[in-house]
Amino acid sequence: MVLCLVLLCLGTAGISSADELQTYKNSIGMEFVLIPAGSFMMGTDPDFGKGNSDETPQHKVTISKPFYLGKYEVTQAQWVAVMGSNPSQFKGRNNPVERVSWNDAQAFIKRLNAKEGHNRYRLPTEAEWEYAARAGTNSAYSFGDDKNALSDYAWYDGNSGETSRPVGQKQPNPWGLHDVHGNVWEWVQDWYGGYPKTAVTNPKGTENGSNRVRRGGSWYGYNSARQCRSGYRDGNSPDLRRVTFGFRLALSPE
Repeated sequence: MVLCLVLLCLGTAGISSADELQTYKNSIGMEFVLIPAGSFMMGTDPDFGKGNSDETPQHKVTISKPFYLGKYEVTQAQWVAVMGSNPSQFKGRNNPVERVSWNDAQAFIKRLNAKEGHNRYRLPTEAEWEYAARAGTNSAYSFGDDKNALSDYAWYDGNSGETSRPVGQKQPNPWGLHDVHGNVWEWVQDWYGGYPKTAVTNPKGTENGSNRVRRGGSWYGYNSARQCRSGYRDGNSPDLRRVTFGFRLALSPE
């Protein structure tokens, strides 16, 4: 039933079968994975020593509708196809675009939506990002709690060689998403603020603030293995650009 509804919503995008709905590729080659609706526990439990204070209180979140999320971080080739120039320091067609601010990501989204004739591309909410990154797990990482296994799934300070790397070279999480741990930080839509104390459905974060949230960790940073955890969060001014800042797109099915 859900797949049929999504098929109707995406019919104009050229998708023609239920099988194709599990993934979607757009006009510039961006690949998306269908993330199912569901519930999860967002944040971390400090009693187990995994989290920071801004990751609490742990609370139940329900994502009530399926949505698409980029299989990979937005690449430099994809950025150039839409924006016409490459701001990145570590050049490579398949490397994630970096040195982009939250505002830059919004400009990219606006142009891509215009290029494809709809308004469905966006940044994921913070809750959607963590839900998809965890992929049904409640461990520190999508593959478990052992950071010694991180090299199989992420580029971080322990293996990156102090540079970003082409997307998709490491193992994906259980829902087929690559580089949700490490490579570049990923901007999400929300303002950086405190968590609610009760269960919520489709949260969008605080109504205002001074910093936007980034998730996932990166190839660089002191103790970056810890920053690559599914529940780790941080925030910066929406106009800040750094060589570790990139993003991943969401695509609404309606």
